[in-house]
Amino acid sequence: MEFTKLEQWINRTTWMDGCDIDTEARQAREEGRCVCDLEPAFERLNAVPKPFESWYTPVGAGRDPKWLQEVQELIDRVQTLPLRPDYPYVEPSDLEGIRAERPAGTSLPRWPGDVALWAEKLHGGLLGRICGCMFGKPVEGWNRASIRATAEVTGNWPLRDYMRKPTADEESRLDPKLRRFVCPDSWLKGALHGMVEDDDINYTTIGFAIVQKYGRDFTPLDVAAYWCGNVPILHTCTAERVAYRNFVTNILPPESASRRNPYREWIGAQIRADYFGYANPGNPERAAEWAWRDGTISHVKNGIYGEMWVAAMLAAAYVESDWNAVIQAGFAQIPARCRLREDVDKILTAHAAGVPFEEAVEIIHRQWDESNHHDWCHTNSNAQVVAVALLYGEDDYEKTITRAVSPGFDTDCNAATCGSLWGIMHGFSALPSKWTAPIEDLVRTGVHGYHEVAISKLAGDMLAVAQANQ
Repeated sequence: MEFTKLEQWINRTTWMDGCDIDTEARQAREEGRCVCDLEPAFERLNAVPKPFESWYTPVGAGRDPKWLQEVQELIDRVQTLPLRPDYPYVEPSDLEGIRAERPAGTSLPRWPGDVALWAEKLHGGLLGRICGCMFGKPVEGWNRASIRATAEVTGNWPLRDYMRKPTADEESRLDPKLRRFVCPDSWLKGALHGMVEDDDINYTTIGFAIVQKYGRDFTPLDVAAYWCGNVPILHTCTAERVAYRNFVTNILPPESASRRNPYREWIGAQIRADYFGYANPGNPERAAEWAWRDGTISHVKNGIYGEMWVAAMLAAAYVESDWNAVIQAGFAQIPARCRLREDVDKILTAHAAGVPFEEAVEIIHRQWDESNHHDWCHTNSNAQVVAVALLYGEDDYEKTITRAVSPGFDTDCNAATCGSLWGIMHGFSALPSKWTAPIEDLVRTGVHGYHEVAISKLAGDMLAVAQANQ
């Protein structure tokens, strides 16, 4: 079977050295840097054949030291470049700057402060997130054609249940060029026994652990310190792994987010938002601020905005029952003239105009190439998928998470985010047993004290810490 471009990249990258020259060039152009004079250098250095690398290849192994030095110097130079005079966006990364560029706020219903209701909704958010993540996890990295073909041959299209492994006969009917399950059977229908460890759920638990340890006034430096003391570096990916490398070489936040980090606007921060929303019911501004403190250690601009947007939406979903209003509440915490707002607005406009779900998905695919790792893993492409699923999910849990997976892109992240939002809005009791029963109230994480724990227990501990830090 031929590898896709995405698979080739996954097979050779360590992320650690940040010398992904193609991604750096793309990122620099998108964030408006004046890179015209650097284009020949980008092209020349990117043309050098890269050595094969495994997940555990030491940093720089197999590379020409001169090439490595030139790439690092070029990436460092990008950070000194001004923005183009015609760049239409205003995208600060500092909290004061972000707040100055926010649109006018929207009013929300008042949170009643009922502890039982808080417990019901937080538990719903956590469990909804876990079920969505488990559903999308087996096809993470697949293109949408592979997702659809496998779902069709197993009788699961339109998507309506956990993924099932095809029988030998079903497998024989699939195009050999399409993706195949290479995951353990425990990720698939019929063998599920609780939630397996996954970074999306780890980060939700890490956010909780940070607030538990440092309190409501935690700082970006506290987040970095917690990571270094509790999170193995190879449990991180892309921007997070680069930031971690920076921490241990004494490059601290916020510089840790931009120092040789081509992945600085990828989805990693957006999937870390959830606990900050869970802990701040009806208070999107404080949820977004907590998310900023977390996101600024590893991301800039739209990478940070994605985390702030999701955290604010979660806080709003406690008190708001309209998905459009929830999305707008998230927008109220990020700059009005940013690419994330513009990209998600395309989905809102399409939905308001009555564009069908399939055509809305096409809008995303026309803008982003799912075979390109930058597009596949960017905050904005996946934020658009989240918006599609929320708006076209018909306020139904199953339709919401399945419509977060069928478009492709970062399937487990997007289904987790949408499941989390739906669970907060509707509560634990509203989640369908079809989706919750196979999880068996059991989650596994990489966080000390919660390696294997009842979801109900974790939700209760999350609530207690949130109450203590109001």
